[in-house]
Amino acid sequence: MVKALIGRKREMSQIFTDAGEVVPVTIVEAGPCAVTQVKTAGSKDGYNAYQLAFDDKPKNVSKPLRGHYQKAGVPSKRVAREYHFEGEPQHKVGDIITVQTFAAGDMVDVTGTTKGRGFQGGVKRHGFTQHMQSHGRKMIRHGSVGTNTTPARVLKGKRMSGHLGTERVTTRNLEVVLIDAERNLLYIKGAIPGHPNADVFVREAISGSRRKGPKGKK
Repeated sequence: MVKALIGRKREMSQIFTDAGEVVPVTIVEAGPCAVTQVKTAGSKDGYNAYQLAFDDKPKNVSKPLRGHYQKAGVPSKRVAREYHFEGEPQHKVGDIITVQTFAAGDMVDVTGTTKGRGFQGGVKRHGFTQHMQSHGRKMIRHGSVGTNTTPARVLKGKRMSGHLGTERVTTRNLEVVLIDAERNLLYIKGAIPGHPNADVFVREAISGSRRKGPKGKK
């Protein structure tokens, strides 16, 4: 069974439990997603995977992609991702996957692209420590970038200033707090990468599918 969805990050909010505790959540508009391709280890692809597609896109679709979606019998989509599975496929091309594939208490991994921060210095980009800012010190962000005469160059891999953000990041082991099936919403505890309206990929956590209590009990 597919335990994954492509979605769109909405916003952050909070939920109050029956005990009055505040739970910070990220609202994700997940699915519905269509299965547009099924790959198996016995085919020319050589591995097991479902191709999931999300968000209808009636215009500006290339002819190859338009034909691919027509063959699957679904409208043209804006984004597609693969979900690897083991064993025999349980879904066929054209099946629709909704948020009901998950349940409250499930643990998920969320993959997205972080916000772009532009060109940043070493302190913000790598968390370097600044010099003291007292006793007339003026160069509080000053530092060395390499060695002296030998080898007289900046070594490869030196952490320096540069572009920060827009990286593919996966946040693991987040709990699904609430599901709104009517509006296709997942309320996921904590923060996930990406700006509002960014595409995210939600899948079952690798380390476990549900939140476990003391001594490994559910």
